[in-house]
Amino acid sequence: MNIREFALPQLSLRFYPIWRRHWLVWKKVAASSIMGHLADPVIYMLGLGYGLGRLLPTIGGMPYMAFLAAGTVCYSTMNSASFEALYSGFSRMHEQRTWEAIMNTPISLDDVVLSEILWAATKSLMSGLAVLVVIWLLGLSHSLMSLWMIPLALLIGLTFAAIGLIMTALAPAYDFFMYYFTLVITPMMLLCGVFFPITQLPDGIQIFASILPLTHAIDLARPLMNGNVPENVLFHISVLLAYTLTGFYVSLVLFRRRLSK
Repeated sequence: MNIREFALPQLSLRFYPIWRRHWLVWKKVAASSIMGHLADPVIYMLGLGYGLGRLLPTIGGMPYMAFLAAGTVCYSTMNSASFEALYSGFSRMHEQRTWEAIMNTPISLDDVVLSEILWAATKSLMSGLAVLVVIWLLGLSHSLMSLWMIPLALLIGLTFAAIGLIMTALAPAYDFFMYYFTLVITPMMLLCGVFFPITQLPDGIQIFASILPLTHAIDLARPLMNGNVPENVLFHISVLLAYTLTGFYVSLVLFRRRLSK
């Protein structure tokens, strides 16, 4: 065991040139990237919203379409951050050897990992904002409180980018990520209240769902969509920040171990 692997992160502003490098590369495919991340959640929202919305009464004082829209913002942001941290992050680390080239400069691994988290969160913010624009255009939310969903989308992106990088550090190949999406992302999408209130679930599953980060994100987003201040707002934010910081530290330790071999 190498004690240095467990050292606390040593961070600096050197992460910014890496983030900017990712931004400049992404700008070349920006249109197709945005459309790709926007199409799936909007199809879900419109298809289920109009379809089930005609069959279901209001839920929690909201039309089902608006209820679903708040969950869709969180789901879209989670997916975007996860895809970027896993597939694109793995490509830069393992296939393209971009990390290796960067670390031949005075930039440390700590800064590289931080830049990956911040870049994935940036992309997820754009994805969440695109869905929010659709929500506003459809008139599903007229409250200024819904503007708070913009920084919330950034926080959700940070959370799932940090968690996703743990999988990236462990992955031997791209196929490994299917386990994460099948066993982690999909259950969260189904259990955390995107499509229906978690109060409809059995008590044991409700307890399990209550510890998942997406549940806390949706508990913040849904009241904001409806123009209300979320209950236990500091608690939900603290849980998301705890997942973010823990994910960052664990992924950094795992990357130190992997890249030192």
